[in-house]
Amino acid sequence: MTARRITPDEAAALVPSGAVVTVCGSSALNCPDRMLRALGERFAREGTPRDLTLLHPIAAGDMYGVKGIDHLAQPGLIGRVLAGSYPSGPSSMPSPRIWEMIANDQVAAYNVPSGILYDMHRDAAARRAGVLTQVGLDTFVDPRRQGCKMNAAAAADIVRLVEFDGQEWLHFRNIPPDVAILRGTTADERGNISMEHEGAVLGIVDQALAARANGGFVIAQVKRLTTTGAVPPHHVHLPSTLVDYVVVDPDQVQTTETVYDPAISGEVRRPLGDFEAVPFGLDKVIARRAAMELAQGDVVNLGFGISALIPQVLIEEGLHGQVTWSIEQGAVGGVPLTGFAFGCSANAEAIVQSPQQFTFFQGGGADCALLSFLEVDTHGNVNVSRLEAKLHVTAGVGGFIDITAHGRRLVFSGYFSAGGLQQEIAGGALRIDQDGRFTKFVEAVQHVTFSGRRAATLGQEVVYVTERGVFRLTPTGLVLEEAAPGIDVQRDIVARSAAPVTVSGNLRPMDARLFRPERMGLELKPPRRRQPTLAVAAQ
Repeated sequence: MTARRITPDEAAALVPSGAVVTVCGSSALNCPDRMLRALGERFAREGTPRDLTLLHPIAAGDMYGVKGIDHLAQPGLIGRVLAGSYPSGPSSMPSPRIWEMIANDQVAAYNVPSGILYDMHRDAAARRAGVLTQVGLDTFVDPRRQGCKMNAAAAADIVRLVEFDGQEWLHFRNIPPDVAILRGTTADERGNISMEHEGAVLGIVDQALAARANGGFVIAQVKRLTTTGAVPPHHVHLPSTLVDYVVVDPDQVQTTETVYDPAISGEVRRPLGDFEAVPFGLDKVIARRAAMELAQGDVVNLGFGISALIPQVLIEEGLHGQVTWSIEQGAVGGVPLTGFAFGCSANAEAIVQSPQQFTFFQGGGADCALLSFLEVDTHGNVNVSRLEAKLHVTAGVGGFIDITAHGRRLVFSGYFSAGGLQQEIAGGALRIDQDGRFTKFVEAVQHVTFSGRRAATLGQEVVYVTERGVFRLTPTGLVLEEAAPGIDVQRDIVARSAAPVTVSGNLRPMDARLFRPERMGLELKPPRRRQPTLAVAAQ
């Protein structure tokens, strides 16, 4: 089969009203932005296509400027959207258009864990009965809570609770796509697609298979063309049998604010000395303390926020290579990047397809996950997915629920309070000049992204690291195990927490080395003895 080369405008003209359109991308990483722009421009000119259903398994485009899904965020163009996460940015920036539509009920919006969205594509491609999973039980994904719904316009249910073999499960009905809009680097004359300049493969094969199984078609945006046979077979990620149309965008960038960095795509390796050390401050204190939970040989998932600083902490301490990082976009090993390039890794050992990476996480394959929190509550529940007062800065769940559902050891990191918080390190101790207006340890989180109650049932190890104390989840609730030097435990922690906190009878100070600017001489824990996964052990 030979794919046809067409212009972006010609490709956009093929998308009919009412279609289900699946789009690859993770922020700007692998986002077919030129195609999405053409589709948005067609609607602005012609008022068509209308009432599209959009599927964005990981993320729905960049947060800086009109990119990604924001090209399509026009009333009437989108009727429904299911995404792992949505564009977000600092509160100082204009709110992305898609968030304005969600807040104003101009689109039926759902936030679905990324791994589950990929599972939905795989099951649609195989014509199975939909996804049956325990990922998301007792979180906002559960229909007993919000059922993934983000606004009142999302009236239709997409998930239901069922009993199977004596256990509770969530069932997601398939939403087969009619059109897949995907991206690679190079297309040959027949339409074989390679990805040598991409920082991830993501799930383009599953998305293409799902569209084809439904009688739909596949549009592949690429940077360049080559002759038939010029791409080695092992380098073809999307074969011509799954590609109908090829669109060329010679200006496509690699990821947010990065036109092209060959270390991201694994073509060169950056010396470790090129990675900047984390500046000394309380972010570094928290990252250092979270790193102390790691053991030699661990396979570790890494989330956004303060946790993303931990690889640089290990480099500075001479410990790079003692754990293997594994991130949801597909990179294994190397150094996960921060800031604009989050989701990419430099010097990766392998870049696998995201659906398989999520299968690894959902099954509890990682030894430890280092993640962040917006809120923690009485039951140890964590919210990272939504704060009503800050709707436009909350990206959504992404792969968080897939990672935490059966994670063996979970370390959530963040500040104890927020809103005008002023504190500093003075003389190796923490000094709070002005506490935040609100604590992040609350009676009940606004959105349950991680279920502490289910974690207790499964026997997961859960630790919460802040700048002023370290907490552990126990069957009876949160227990404070460590306190920062300079802190008054009753005044600065217990009285300031809206969630009940028990002070351990063996309360100890946080390691004094955390609060000094020099290297701390960190040593990881001895290698762990691997145990059966929690999913198996719980049966």
